[in-house]
Amino acid sequence: MAQNLYGPGVRMGNWNEDVYLEEELMKDFLEKRDKGQLLIQRNRRLKECLLRPMQLSITEDGYVHNGDKVMLVNLDHPEVEADLFLRGDLSLCLTPDEIRAHLSDKFEVPCGLSAAPTKIPVGRNTFTILSADSEAVGQVLRYGQNFRLGITGGFEDIMLYLSSDHRTLLKSSKRSWLQEVYLTDEVSYLNCWQAALPDPQLRLEYEGFPVPANVKILINHCHTNRGLAAHRHLFLSTYFGKEAEVAAHTHLDSHRVEKPRNHWVLVTGSPRQDSPTMLHLPKPPVEDTCALEQATDPGAQ
Repeated sequence: MAQNLYGPGVRMGNWNEDVYLEEELMKDFLEKRDKGQLLIQRNRRLKECLLRPMQLSITEDGYVHNGDKVMLVNLDHPEVEADLFLRGDLSLCLTPDEIRAHLSDKFEVPCGLSAAPTKIPVGRNTFTILSADSEAVGQVLRYGQNFRLGITGGFEDIMLYLSSDHRTLLKSSKRSWLQEVYLTDEVSYLNCWQAALPDPQLRLEYEGFPVPANVKILINHCHTNRGLAAHRHLFLSTYFGKEAEVAAHTHLDSHRVEKPRNHWVLVTGSPRQDSPTMLHLPKPPVEDTCALEQATDPGAQ
């Protein structure tokens, strides 16, 4: 009578090839880990650079200068044209593509932008004021003067410039289909911007005056004459979560005045050690509406 010698320990099929394949996969994994080429390692390096704490420039005369490190912040305001929108102060941020960010430890250009509800200066939202006229670093930025906005993203060997160009059928913003704003490493006239006063009646009179820091201004693109705008009601699913879209478009109300979407503040650093930016400083009693109400009505608590 024949005896069945088959058991769980018997190797069948291409068992030898499977063993060698597992050894090669493990060898390749260990080699990539030692070189820091694993997906999780590259992902961690990119996030560390983008979220690296940065130090903003501290202005002594109250104005913005060439070479200053600032944040571009769209202050909190209600969006009357939509029921659902992001509240709070939104800062202009570098936003790499979500899929490409998982495949590389450096972002590819052109790179996108968004407005995120963060007021802490990090690598992805700290911009440098650069002169477009080859003027010396440290000179005061003036209304109507061309300048560039550069960002390193936390890296030391990269400089990207805020740029825009006319809308086409193949190139526009993702949600609003308006003129796109992006970051590129090529220096051209598409990188040039100008600061303007929000009040149209005083705009021409302030031409050539120094641009104050931590005050609402307009940032207009020189080539297309479109204003930088934050769309709080249009959301983007980014590498860091839900953020608002940023585009180049001038939004005017019935009085031909730019809406708060186009208002930006060049935020500088705070001289106090407990406040990273000027936005974190308490408002003076004159600007505090609660203090004014208590002053007019002593019985109010």
